[in-house]
Amino acid sequence: MSRFNRSTTGVPSASVSAAATPDTLLTVLSVDFLKSKDGPNRREHHTDAYFSDKLIVRRGQTFQMWIEFSRPFSPRSDNLQLQLKLEPIFSSSTGILISVPLVDVLEDGRWEMKIVEQKDKRVRLAVNTLPSASIGCYKVTVESFSPKGKLLFPCTPNDVYLLFNPWCEDDAVYLDNEAERKEYVLNSMGRIYYGTEQQIGTRTWNFAQFEQEILEACLFILERGQVAMTEWRDPVIVSRMISALVNSNDDYGVLMGSWKDSYEGGTSPTAWSGSGDILRQYYKSSGKPVRYAQCWVYAGVTNSVLRCLGIPTRCVTNFNSAHDTDLSLTTDIYIDDKLEIIKDKTSDSVWNFHVWNESWMTRPDLPAGYGGWQVVDATPQEPSQGSYRCGPTSVFAVRNGHVELKFDTPFVFAEVNSDRIYWQKKPDGSFSQVNVEKNSIGQSISTKAVGSDARVDITHLYKYPEGSAEERIAVERASRFGSKPTLYPSPTSNDVSVEFVMDGEGPRIGGDAKLSIVLKNRSSSQRTASLLCEVMVMYYTGVLKSTVKKDRIPLNLRPQETKVIPWTLQYVEYMNHLVDQGALNLAVTGRVNETQQILATQFNFRLRTPDLIISPLGDAVVGKELTVKITFQNPLSQVLRNVVFRIEGLGMQSVRMIAYGDVDKLATVTLTEKFVPTVAGSQKLLASMDCRLLTQVHGVADIVVKPK
Repeated sequence: MSRFNRSTTGVPSASVSAAATPDTLLTVLSVDFLKSKDGPNRREHHTDAYFSDKLIVRRGQTFQMWIEFSRPFSPRSDNLQLQLKLEPIFSSSTGILISVPLVDVLEDGRWEMKIVEQKDKRVRLAVNTLPSASIGCYKVTVESFSPKGKLLFPCTPNDVYLLFNPWCEDDAVYLDNEAERKEYVLNSMGRIYYGTEQQIGTRTWNFAQFEQEILEACLFILERGQVAMTEWRDPVIVSRMISALVNSNDDYGVLMGSWKDSYEGGTSPTAWSGSGDILRQYYKSSGKPVRYAQCWVYAGVTNSVLRCLGIPTRCVTNFNSAHDTDLSLTTDIYIDDKLEIIKDKTSDSVWNFHVWNESWMTRPDLPAGYGGWQVVDATPQEPSQGSYRCGPTSVFAVRNGHVELKFDTPFVFAEVNSDRIYWQKKPDGSFSQVNVEKNSIGQSISTKAVGSDARVDITHLYKYPEGSAEERIAVERASRFGSKPTLYPSPTSNDVSVEFVMDGEGPRIGGDAKLSIVLKNRSSSQRTASLLCEVMVMYYTGVLKSTVKKDRIPLNLRPQETKVIPWTLQYVEYMNHLVDQGALNLAVTGRVNETQQILATQFNFRLRTPDLIISPLGDAVVGKELTVKITFQNPLSQVLRNVVFRIEGLGMQSVRMIAYGDVDKLATVTLTEKFVPTVAGSQKLLASMDCRLLTQVHGVADIVVKPK
């Protein structure tokens, strides 16, 4: 049985007819991967900073290469195919074999290649890679086909490194801000914060992700994870694997930790100032753990590895960071009748500071809205599914107390937003609460600013303001999944419901979005509450971008009353915030005062875009020119800049692109295009319009083409 998972679109077959075809084999003499650091491949793929002289490219993006043959390539009778092989070097796990066929037209989302230039005996190829391909070091073989037979040309040692691609919209790590991509992927220097909340210290860290042998070291670490290479396509799995492999607690990972005063036989954690030496030392010793590390060293190295592999990542410091050992989601301190701490029972702790990482990715394994920044923590604190690792944990899930969502959300929640509860021992041996500190854990959560060395406080991403109703709801919601679920008063009843109602197909972009919030009191008593309504812009992948509007609505429901509250988001409120697809997320939270029932629900909706109207003028006949009118009305009170129309179908062999330019606010545009149908029968003509302010605008027309 093969050790490889084979991905192929079919092996091209060579013609057996010798008539008017070359009578010699098509032999590959040389392959040029155009791997120069200052060449177009490395520049366009943002990999020119890597020290390596190999071809390093990012998935979901085309790269180019030259092949020289023993004779001119004949498109009519010859054929080509690339074999890309990702195989383990240090283990016997299953590899991957990919066949890349030669095509006439490249299509996104496929392994394909196309000849874009031919000079005598040389051809230049454009090679498409999948945006969901496994990352790693691929060995390449060129297969040449001619009527005389097939030949193989191994390109070793010219391997191709394929990385995650934050510049590719179809990649799970896509980040739409160029300044953030430069900071979180390309910046090799960073700042790590330490000390206490009142005395925040700063140290500069050299992530060294582009230095000599670092990329090779990072892939070596991945292979140590004993995870199938087919999983190397998924940043969720890769980041979780790295969080386990950067510590050496149970898998001979990169760093051995020590929290003692003596660091004999190794380097003091405070002496490290970068990741390069650590990673090279580990790689050159074939996997011998490097001594010693504490949290900021683990975080610095994790940052280096994930940035090197192409996942946007940053270091984050949490001050007054709780370590919850019993999954109570509280930090529990036990005292005796003399008010002294019972040390052998108090296993939870609060660190002055703790450093972890955040990585940016979609989370298709979670409900919509929980993508974006994810906590990844390699410091070995508690086992997770049998291994010392933590994350990826959705920061948004932490903020809202949704600790039931994977991975390790209860632990991270407790680090930033647990209550510190004091329990006193009673004469009968049991314990009772004597004090609760609700705002001491998780302070001044910090990271380096984009494009500068300033410190940015991101506490608001992890929790609502201390003491606010939303923050208390998150804590109490989370606590019900902990080991002490009755810690907070449970609701005496759940007799109030909340839901959203949208009229028809929903609001259109350019207009006000109007919804209704319907509340029902099914009890025979009055119910009062304060509702927080927060609407956020959301990528279609479920990643929330920013808050557009917040409302607080007082609620007074009579017995058995149903109340409909109109809710409106005006165009001027969202016009500068939208991202692709015009998706929005409306969240309502609140607590019923009389029963302590928590009200919490979300509603995802999108702002509908206009259609392109396509109208053929006259009959469509094969070989006869057909005039088609395409009409578009700008729904926005803003000028659309650099508008591009794309038209395809009707038997055309390529996409017709029309760079229209600017469209005035609320203006109507009419294009008149001419086509010559080549195939009779029922055909479709498709058109789309794209610009920065308005996307997802398209239209289609069914056209019956008559024969001559």
